[in-house]
Amino acid sequence: MKKTIIIAAIMLLIAGTASLDARTKKSAKKAKASTTQVIYTGDIASKVIGYNGTTPLNITVKNGVIENIEVLENQESPGYLKRATAKVLPQYIGKTVAEAKKLNADVATGATYTSQALIKNIQMGLDQVKSTPAKKKAATKKSKKRR
Repeated sequence: MKKTIIIAAIMLLIAGTASLDARTKKSAKKAKASTTQVIYTGDIASKVIGYNGTTPLNITVKNGVIENIEVLENQESPGYLKRATAKVLPQYIGKTVAEAKKLNADVATGATYTSQALIKNIQMGLDQVKSTPAKKKAATKKSKKRR
């Protein structure tokens, strides 16, 4: 009777471990599939000057798509900065990194220097995005019938 109970307990332990292992692997796959990067441009674009100084950003990229661009503490005039961010940032949000790198963004009239600084910060930040390897597609060959 004791042997049966011990064997049953071992079987339950093995089954529980296998189930936990399967769930852990599934979670790991999900974590790899969804990658989010936040790029801080304060260091890499420290020489990019707007009208009154640097305009550091945090650029959030999720699965290769720009999700958010946050303007950090800077010395730009609030009115000009607001005008520049309203014009420049929406041009990048929702685009893939590749699309954004090719983008010839428009600047805000009356806030040209600030707009140009934002654009340069974004471009330099996007150069820092770590690319995720694309899944290889299986090559399919169409068979040619010879007559």
